[in-house]
Amino acid sequence: MHYSVFSIISQAFKGQKDWKPVWRYPDPKAEYEILIIGGGGHGLSTAYYLAKNHGYTNIAVIEKNYLGSGSVGRNTTIVRSNYQEPGNIPFYEHSLKLWEGLEQDFNYNAMMSQRGVLNLYHSDSQRDDYARRGNAMMMHGVRADLLNREQVRDVVPFLDFDNARFPIHGGLMQWRGGTARHDAVAWGFARGADSRGVDILQNTEAKQIRVENGKVTGVETSRGFIKAKKVGIVAAGNTTRIAETAGLRLPIESYVLQAFVSEAIKPLIPCVVTFGAGHFYISQSDKGGLVFGASLDYYTSYAARGNLPGVEDTIEEAMAIMPSISRVKLLRHWGGIMDMSMDGSPIIDKTGIDGLYINCGWCYGGFKATPASGYCFAHLLATGESHPVATALKLNRFETGYVIDEAGTGAQPNLH
Repeated sequence: MHYSVFSIISQAFKGQKDWKPVWRYPDPKAEYEILIIGGGGHGLSTAYYLAKNHGYTNIAVIEKNYLGSGSVGRNTTIVRSNYQEPGNIPFYEHSLKLWEGLEQDFNYNAMMSQRGVLNLYHSDSQRDDYARRGNAMMMHGVRADLLNREQVRDVVPFLDFDNARFPIHGGLMQWRGGTARHDAVAWGFARGADSRGVDILQNTEAKQIRVENGKVTGVETSRGFIKAKKVGIVAAGNTTRIAETAGLRLPIESYVLQAFVSEAIKPLIPCVVTFGAGHFYISQSDKGGLVFGASLDYYTSYAARGNLPGVEDTIEEAMAIMPSISRVKLLRHWGGIMDMSMDGSPIIDKTGIDGLYINCGWCYGGFKATPASGYCFAHLLATGESHPVATALKLNRFETGYVIDEAGTGAQPNLH
């Protein structure tokens, strides 16, 4: 059913009894034209754009748990396109443009809020680096504003500008950036895909990708074998384990990234703020809770839980720029599994196995890329060719040396 203010008023008079289910719970078919492994934001958006842009209906998404149980529901909800490298800027800007019309596109409230993303700088050299990034953005038609100390103070006066170790000198602002509700994004794409005939198979775990004579034939799942002409792996931190069943060893590693939510407080933080001398980022949700996170837990793991040193590091960085956070009580925290590529940039490409495609290596940038990831992966699955904004995100760049190292945030190359 179509959601609108009129449907809300109508249901109010009907006692809220006529709402339709958001998606179906179908049984698996014996065969699909395209089978997508992973029911997170990227997998669901891939299915949505395959149906919407390319007319595919005989496709399915398999998810080993419930929708929103993975990293799409375990992140800090930040949306931005303030990148520096030529291979990244067009892609993430394409994603941001999709974000700006996403709720109207799939008729679901994802709570998109373009409140701005502010990256603080704490030294002259860092200012120069941010100026370079801002210039690179503007050369691609993306607005960026380099703010001085007083301009930053006008936006976020509660920060510790005179911290002895990390004084705030200014910041790089992207006003079009912001936040969106992570699980609502997954639900919106799921609803949009389902309404176009896509089968979303929850509690269906991929056990083995079958390959015969160099061509994929389907996937053995916890609910039986499902035949497919094409298979797309969009499994985030579990990508390596699934790819290994097809004989692939990918240049990515899985790490835990923790996120935190505080108790609800009165409106305080008007935008997203990131700490330039570390890797801390914070915003405030519509419910009033402070949502924040920092760096990875630096050990490889497939377990979605963090450790206490990671908590300590996050709080230390928070205190360095915002001492008032010490008075706020922590409500909850969790861990998400990050698929870290060697250069810190994603991979959207076909593999050496006919009919098998991968979408992985999202590192810290997975949530903000959700629309463009699905849009470009759907284009690749449908046409066999990379979308123009994703031509740099190929797997062979690690062989040729044309890596897209945005900030040295990838995994350890010596292990590959």
